[in-house]
Amino acid sequence: MTQGHEFDWNGTIQDSGPQFITLPAGDYNFTITKFERARHQGSTNLPPCHMAILHLEIDGGEHGTANVIHRLFLHSKTEGFLSRFFEAIGQKKENQPIQMNWNIVFGAKGRCKLIINKYTKDGQERENNQVDSFLPYEEYMKHAGTTQQYQPQQQQQQQSTQQHQAPFPTGQPQQQQQPNTQTGGYVPGQF
Repeated sequence: MTQGHEFDWNGTIQDSGPQFITLPAGDYNFTITKFERARHQGSTNLPPCHMAILHLEIDGGEHGTANVIHRLFLHSKTEGFLSRFFEAIGQKKENQPIQMNWNIVFGAKGRCKLIINKYTKDGQERENNQVDSFLPYEEYMKHAGTTQQYQPQQQQQQQSTQQHQAPFPTGQPQQQQQPNTQTGGYVPGQF
């Protein structure tokens, strides 16, 4: 579904677009707002493989909301990253096998550690946020529904000495759509 409308060549415009926010490095809750299936063409470190492009809306509390794009490569070299992502959204237990179900990714919630990435573009120093790692689902559950969603790095270090294992969440089983064999396993819907 397309939103908005076409402008006439002499039309009037006003909206300057969204404000891009770089959040301080730390742990944040996220929601997957968009998921795209793509193909990695290969590089010196990783051969060609399937790639998931995730659009994360990061709740920075008083700092605002940031949008971060994160890529997951579907390759055995990056299996740990895939596992941590599915653990972060509550779909996998640590070191337990699962079949990846990408149909449940859109709208999924979890918690991640953000870092600040500095780069140069057009001769200007810039910065943005990148996902450093995905955190266990228990971390999301500790902070879900609270106004204290952002946790700066100095508080993280204090809490790391007080960590304890929480049981894996047991919630209502998620309904899963069965792939349509006539379309090669593709399940229509918004990702």
